[in-house]
Amino acid sequence: MLANYVPVFVMLPLEVITAENEVEDAEGLRAQLRRLREAGVDGVMTDVWWGIVEGAGPERYEWRGYRELFRLAQEEGLKLQVIMSFHACGGNIGDAVNIPIPAWVRDVGEADPDVFYTSPGRARNQEYLTIGVDDRPLFHGRTAIQLYADFMESFRENMADFLDSGLIVDIEVGLGPAGELRYPSYPESQGWAFPGIGQFQCYDKYLEEDFRAAAAEAGRPEWELPEPDDAGEYNDGPDDTRFFAADGAGATYLTEKGRFFLTWYSSKLIEHGDRILDEANRVFLGCKVKLAAKVSGIHWWYRHPSHAAELTAGYYNLDGRDGYAPIARMLARHDGAVLNFTCAEMRNSEQPEEAMSAPEELVQQVLSAGWREGIEVACENALPRYDRRAYNQMLKNARPNGVGSVPARRVAAVTYLRLTDQLLTGNKYRAFKTFVRKMHADQDYCPDPAQYLRPLKPLERSRPAIPMDRLLEATSPEAPYPFEDETDMSVGGDLAELVDWVFNKIEWIFG
Repeated sequence: MLANYVPVFVMLPLEVITAENEVEDAEGLRAQLRRLREAGVDGVMTDVWWGIVEGAGPERYEWRGYRELFRLAQEEGLKLQVIMSFHACGGNIGDAVNIPIPAWVRDVGEADPDVFYTSPGRARNQEYLTIGVDDRPLFHGRTAIQLYADFMESFRENMADFLDSGLIVDIEVGLGPAGELRYPSYPESQGWAFPGIGQFQCYDKYLEEDFRAAAAEAGRPEWELPEPDDAGEYNDGPDDTRFFAADGAGATYLTEKGRFFLTWYSSKLIEHGDRILDEANRVFLGCKVKLAAKVSGIHWWYRHPSHAAELTAGYYNLDGRDGYAPIARMLARHDGAVLNFTCAEMRNSEQPEEAMSAPEELVQQVLSAGWREGIEVACENALPRYDRRAYNQMLKNARPNGVGSVPARRVAAVTYLRLTDQLLTGNKYRAFKTFVRKMHADQDYCPDPAQYLRPLKPLERSRPAIPMDRLLEATSPEAPYPFEDETDMSVGGDLAELVDWVFNKIEWIFG
């Protein structure tokens, strides 16, 4: 039965490390970690913020807050998933604090704003450096990729004891805004609101130059990047635009020019992720960890022919073109890096009809793409949820064909978003404990991943780079693997929610 065991990790608060590089309320956090351990949780996930660690100046790394945090987790018997967070916190859904990228990097941007992603209206997004500067030595003589690689090398040197002890089991490499491999196409800080289609983010001078060179090489030097009068504004719907309109051949995304642009735009993103993961693989070579990358669950407009919100984010995914399989194929070369996907808690019926949303089909497609390319997949909830309906959906996606002697498919891990006082009290804590137990397939906590068929082995060197045309062969669509309608490991339904309510009232009455 351990073959059905899915480990559960809990995302720590965004502000668990303060701007002063200290653990926020260490003893309070210890008490929370102990409660998680009592619930059977396997470990925790935390952002390791670039803006905090290298905030004092170039190559001046300070790890003391994270060393204290890691010791706390170790002392409480919890494993760690760590995120190399090269993005800023603030301006996205769920961002409750503001943690900018290092000031000395932003100072470079003051002199050269094009180091940041840029919208068609020339709005700069300071959450993450544009992929246009991956190879530009603009940062005190270093390129963006060198910044990320040097940070990871310092992490390995300073966290060697935690790596060697097996405390750290996954290293998720931040590849874009919110740590996700995507463009910042839907920034709340610039006025985006759900379910707007967002905007393409390739109008810094470095990406514009790259596009012009690519168009000239293709024999079409006259082609330009899409303009707002074609591709729309942040909060438009697809049919408010020419680019994404559902009226067939008139839509720009279906033209030769549109297909060329979308292929270039999405391929740049894949190349970016591939190169940074190659650096991460080199840095952590020999460590008993798995690398991982997060892909965003952009579920709105999935049922529209254009998949407009996915396209602006860099996922060139259409009904006749799989935009996620090339990403999975790229991840496979890095010793099988894990594809971590969001929105695992969402149901179609919970979404507004006008958003043409389909999170269930999207999750099914992306997880299937990962499994088909032979890599592990993991998932997490996109928004905070405490209800059994959300837990049941996550359980279904974690084992889409149910429990078996050897399950046909199973995710490598589930990360629950996020640790709060609410989660650890009353009926919410009772429901969460049941959720963890069901993820473990009604088995006790297992400290050894090898027993549930996920042995940790020394990281091996990435295979040779895969040519882009070979990666894009994976875009040929295939039917996703079948998923059951409901989980066979339910945490309960309406009756259980009623019992929770009664217990909550009793606790309230008796104080």
